[in-house]
Amino acid sequence: MAVVTGQVDFKDDLKLNLFRKGPKKIYVNESILKKQSEIKNYIRSVCFSSNDIDIVKSEPNYRRIWIDKVVSQLEPVYLDLISRFNKLLKQRSHYWRSESFQKNQSSDIVDSFDIQMSIISTRIFRRRRRALLRIKPYVEYWHNHLSKSKEQIGINYLSGIQNISLEGEEEDVISQKIREQLLNQRPIEALTGKCHFGPHRDDIEFLINDISVRKYGSSGQQRTFILALKMAELDLLTKTLNEPPILILDDVLAELDITRQNLLLNSVGKDCQCFISATHLDKFNKSFSNSSQMIYL
Repeated sequence: MAVVTGQVDFKDDLKLNLFRKGPKKIYVNESILKKQSEIKNYIRSVCFSSNDIDIVKSEPNYRRIWIDKVVSQLEPVYLDLISRFNKLLKQRSHYWRSESFQKNQSSDIVDSFDIQMSIISTRIFRRRRRALLRIKPYVEYWHNHLSKSKEQIGINYLSGIQNISLEGEEEDVISQKIREQLLNQRPIEALTGKCHFGPHRDDIEFLINDISVRKYGSSGQQRTFILALKMAELDLLTKTLNEPPILILDDVLAELDITRQNLLLNSVGKDCQCFISATHLDKFNKSFSNSSQMIYL
């Protein structure tokens, strides 16, 4: 096994036990956490690794995972919503394949699923969209800072919910629209056993001058955009929580040109604790290296 310990603000002692087999255990001040997601109440972090480029250029699942991480740090209760939705989705899929459905063809159980899923889907949708609206100004700032340009960026939440105004609507109105669409897609769902509508199918669109960064952005534009997203995430959490999260940069300098490297290094570590992993120190300028603590592994 392995044990990782840490101290937050000199008041909370955290301990993480990792085992070769079985789940990990997390302790706060020697008391085990019943829900591991509660660790976000004590310590928050923003991690940027070279694989994060997939958020911009790869499949929608990467973007959903990213926004869910952002929302869960702003509202830790959000993780429970995602967990409940995934359980409902699994149970719903299992029901379509079950013998009870094949024999009875009853809609009562699916009606119950629709009611629960519409409520939870609405709450997930509203929180995701609200988080994107809050983070966008920070993304705009960092994108302009990193690219030294006046390009206009756009961030749109692409939901399957039809006829939803951009300004948002009341929760019960959105929930009713979701329920109607779940009802309409039942025939195809009964055949495939898969729910083709809901938060698990939504996407996020990133634009530069109204052009999709994923489809048409250059490699440099994609790297700049993901870097702006991560720095914006850091700023949003700091502003919202009144304390900066830990910033973790996992071997990202190799993915950036020298100009973006210097812009990044000059921006990090001023107001937050920052951990950077790297394989070569020649990527860092001397002033940055001299002001940093080096740990060799």
